[in-house]
Amino acid sequence: MDYRKKTVVASVAGLTLEGMDIMFISFAMSMIIAEFHIDMTAGGLISSITNLGMLAGGVIFGVLADKFGRVKVFTYTILLFAIGTALTGLAQNIEQVYLFRFIAGLGAGGEYGIGMALVAEAWPKKKQGRASSYVSVGAQYGVILAALLSAMILPTFGWRGLFFVGLAPVIFAFIVRKKLDESPEWLASQKKKQLVKKQGKLKQLFATPRITVTTIALAIMATVQIAGYNGLMIWLPSMLQQSQGLSVSSSALWTISTAAGMIAGMLTFGQFMDRFGMKRSYGIFLAASAVAVFLYSFASGSTGLLIGGAIVGFFSNGMFAGYGALISKYYSVEIRSTATNTIFNFGRALGGLSPILVGYILQHANVTVAMTYLALLYCISFIAMISLQKGNSKQEEITTFSEAV
Repeated sequence: MDYRKKTVVASVAGLTLEGMDIMFISFAMSMIIAEFHIDMTAGGLISSITNLGMLAGGVIFGVLADKFGRVKVFTYTILLFAIGTALTGLAQNIEQVYLFRFIAGLGAGGEYGIGMALVAEAWPKKKQGRASSYVSVGAQYGVILAALLSAMILPTFGWRGLFFVGLAPVIFAFIVRKKLDESPEWLASQKKKQLVKKQGKLKQLFATPRITVTTIALAIMATVQIAGYNGLMIWLPSMLQQSQGLSVSSSALWTISTAAGMIAGMLTFGQFMDRFGMKRSYGIFLAASAVAVFLYSFASGSTGLLIGGAIVGFFSNGMFAGYGALISKYYSVEIRSTATNTIFNFGRALGGLSPILVGYILQHANVTVAMTYLALLYCISFIAMISLQKGNSKQEEITTFSEAV
């Protein structure tokens, strides 16, 4: 297997485990709420605290990966992720759940940007969109795996069993990553003393007004991406169980249908990005997401929910496939892992607050209001996307950091 394929396989494995772990919380949410006697808002805080851990881990491990190597640092993120996942199953109160999810978030936050940086540095620019999409579908494989495991484990072993099972594949990913060689582009950068001095400096994301505007715009887009995903996937399974009378198995079927739509959307979006460019691709998918999410609030019946969920997933999370390539194209090698981790995990932390707001809306209003809120978010992301400058393969859209700093 050549190096390009190894980076994709390893990164897919990491995101599969991360996606599985995040959805464990979704399927276990009602049981956790019942066991610890908390309300829906406090339940939503579990996901939000996990995302705050991802932000901290993303910044810390992103900086370390730029300084000391992608693969070396990744092994520590996987180990931390494994510890947090296992400890969650041992939590004795909601405060311990919050703490252990924060620890798991630290590791997961470091994993994403490092994997995306490896793929971006291994693949040519004209194929980075599709390579990024191949990696991104790993999260949806994790969603499907979580749905299947939840349907089998929850009725018999309860919510704690999910997190114990989740430990085994995390260890497997740790072993796989150890066998992956370091990025040749990063190794080459180590020979340039000027770049070594600049590696992993957070201030480089705001080195000039132009770079600052781009960093903020990308952060807004990442925030909306995560807010939309979490708003849909964290609460809708529970909501469908209550409002539509679906069983855990039926809501799992809905989740699988939506995840299948997301996978198709990601693979399509990667091709769109390489063939039609970033702005046109994001413009089409953002506009379609706003419309699809709003109309989904009027869906009814099993068929309507399944088909509508797949369509919403296709557009709203199809865009997730592009962020690795999108952020990587704006930042050069000495800051790439720091930029990808910081920007996307900032979006995770801020967008991760969405389950709290959606939970509040569902308690005090209705599904239509919640979906209208999500549709408006995609409109905001559309505006942020427009502010991005069109670039080319030589990264002329932003002065490289080695020149700007």
